[in-house]
Amino acid sequence: MDSVRKGLRSEQITKDTYERLLCAECGETLATRDNPDGLGKLRSCPECGREWQQVG
Repeated sequence: MDSVRKGLRSEQITKDTYERLLCAECGETLATRDNPDGLGKLRSCPECGREWQQVG
């Protein structure tokens, strides 16, 4: 699982005009949930299931 920042740099994640995070492959807005490990949040694509970790 990569970080959101790394996903943006590698163009796996894009931002729309309202700065929402989108999966570049599906075009879906990423869902947010708490990380069960306790640090940060998990951002996931509801369409393809890929996940990225958001710290901070």
